[in-house]
Amino acid sequence: MGFSNLDYFIVAVYLLGVTIAGSIISGKQKSSRDYFLGGKNMSWWSVGFSIVASETSTLTFISIPGLAYKSDMHFLQVAIGYFIGRLLVSVIFIPAYYKGDLETAYDFIGKRFGLSLRKFTSSVFIITRVLASGVRLFATAIPVHIITGLDYPTSIIIIGGFTLVYTYLGGLKAVVAMDVVQLFIYLSGAVASMFIIFNHLPNGWNDVVGYATQNGLNKFEIFNLKTGTNLFEFFSSPYTLLGGLLGGTFLTMASHGTDQLLVQRLLGCKSKRDSQRALMLDATIIVLQFAFFLILGLCLYAFYRGVPYQQLGLNSSDEIFPKFIIENLPVGIAGLVIAGVFASAMGSLSSSISSLASATYLDLFKMTKKGKSLTEKMELKWSKIFTLFWGLVLIGGAMLFTDNKNPVVEIGLKIASFTYGGLLGTFFLGLFFKRVHQQDAFMGFIAGLITMIMVLNFTTIDWTWHTMIGAAMTVIVGKLSSKIFAR
Repeated sequence: MGFSNLDYFIVAVYLLGVTIAGSIISGKQKSSRDYFLGGKNMSWWSVGFSIVASETSTLTFISIPGLAYKSDMHFLQVAIGYFIGRLLVSVIFIPAYYKGDLETAYDFIGKRFGLSLRKFTSSVFIITRVLASGVRLFATAIPVHIITGLDYPTSIIIIGGFTLVYTYLGGLKAVVAMDVVQLFIYLSGAVASMFIIFNHLPNGWNDVVGYATQNGLNKFEIFNLKTGTNLFEFFSSPYTLLGGLLGGTFLTMASHGTDQLLVQRLLGCKSKRDSQRALMLDATIIVLQFAFFLILGLCLYAFYRGVPYQQLGLNSSDEIFPKFIIENLPVGIAGLVIAGVFASAMGSLSSSISSLASATYLDLFKMTKKGKSLTEKMELKWSKIFTLFWGLVLIGGAMLFTDNKNPVVEIGLKIASFTYGGLLGTFFLGLFFKRVHQQDAFMGFIAGLITMIMVLNFTTIDWTWHTMIGAAMTVIVGKLSSKIFAR
């Protein structure tokens, strides 16, 4: 069916509408607090929806259906771990954040261990986020390129340019408001695709069940009780029950408890209780969302009659959903779905830009002599300067990639993986070990990072264990240091 002029028109209206609405909706801003935290006056439900949109990149929109297509629903074990992790963050981290008037996730580290460690952890976040977000923005251009035929640089400039405009003008309020809109747009596109698949299948859902269970298959299987023949095989196997649950739990505690990308929203709520409600709304939706995208993958499997993606002329399972969009969606619906792809991308990118700018200004620049003497008007000016700077960096960085096999992609993803454990372990040291001091936390954090470099380069341990291993080593070394160098 292809991508028609009407589809292009729908996408253009969406991009312009989101940009204009986001620029207007934020209201009047007076200071960096208004710009980066929404004046700490945002509704819990909008923050909850915003978090879902922020963490749902185009990779999720495209990859999760492909994952179910080529395998089963074992990934849902990780999603259940995500729910547990969010529950623990709401009980452990959020009360600690609301004891003081914190501005960033690393403000807690600064109050507990000192300014130098706050700057260090914030700098680690910035480096990690730049690499991971640059990779993610480039990855977003892949399905856009496949579906619309636009080249990679053009796709990146369109996504990045429109996102940067409303993020720069509107601050966090604009980011959150547009995240809510984008959440429902990309979900609407995915739901429309599922209904069209059902209409093409002679027996609807019964065909989905039939293909998913044919020839002894059980693609509906959620829990993987296999442990392997030995310990090495167990830790190297993807999506075991224990690995999925623990991996999802620890990864979520790191991302939602220590990553400024998501903590920034939680700190923008009116109260501790509102922040907790927002996070549990996110927890509930995210499990349902992953279940939905996995089932969509099974529907695609039935639509293509159980044919392996290689026999369809595809290089990876990630191309299954884009192939369906190009070839089977009617005029107009294809535009809605690609708007959904843009929506998932823009929600993640706007959050990355805002979090990078807030960490740079609040954790690093504001702590300098010049930063401490600024008026509210100058605070707002510098906040927007950093927003513009990081937006351009992410767009430029994404355009340096030439293909999705570029080794820089692998480096970026590895860095994003190994820093989470060290950050989470440092927060654990601050929360649970009162006799641990700044030097101990520094040593623990460095040990956690070194451990993860070793794990990533010299072992086959699956990614679901990485955050837990890094956090455990950080806590162990930090605690040992406090015993050895008792003050």
